[in-house]
Amino acid sequence: MKGLIGKKLGMTSIYDENGVAVPVTVIEAGPCVVVQRKDNEKDGYSAVQLGFDDQKEQRLNKPALGHFKKAGVDAKRVLKEFRIENTELNVGDVVDASAFAEVNYVDIIATGKGRGFQGVVKRYDFGGGRASHGGGWVRRPGSIGMCEFPARVFKNKKMPGQMGDKRVTTQNLKVVQVRPEENLILVKGSVPGAKGGIVTIKEALKKK
Repeated sequence: MKGLIGKKLGMTSIYDENGVAVPVTVIEAGPCVVVQRKDNEKDGYSAVQLGFDDQKEQRLNKPALGHFKKAGVDAKRVLKEFRIENTELNVGDVVDASAFAEVNYVDIIATGKGRGFQGVVKRYDFGGGRASHGGGWVRRPGSIGMCEFPARVFKNKKMPGQMGDKRVTTQNLKVVQVRPEENLILVKGSVPGAKGGIVTIKEALKKK
């Protein structure tokens, strides 16, 4: 099982075997409990649904609570599915950070930090107008439309708007350490999202 739900705890640095400081992001990876198994015969695909982070039962509606009661597991705050074939996992089994003990690179999916409504200079790194000799539009986007033809603004034009708060995937992050006894995975570099944010960890698709 090369997939887990985790929580971003923050960044620090550790020293490798050569005494070089390596910046790492610390992720609390699991423990995750198997809440549901899906198979090709019944559901049309094979997957495992994992639950992470305990939740008070009074905060769940009845359908969600019944889902956990049917599986015989404690209520969880986060549920995610992982496509997997020929697994030996059953409902109620626990998956922890030891699943990544022999994995070198991972892909991490999370929601990036929300930056609010931003202009084009901050959002898209526009240069802006000149600051002297009658400029007068230092941080504005400039003209956006066409002339008589096609007489409209093209779709996907880079303009001011909501920045961040989107699903972001960072690929090929190197696994520096795995600490199963503490349920921690240390990966080199930065991970999307704020401290305490939920992340999805998967074995890297492009780099082994």
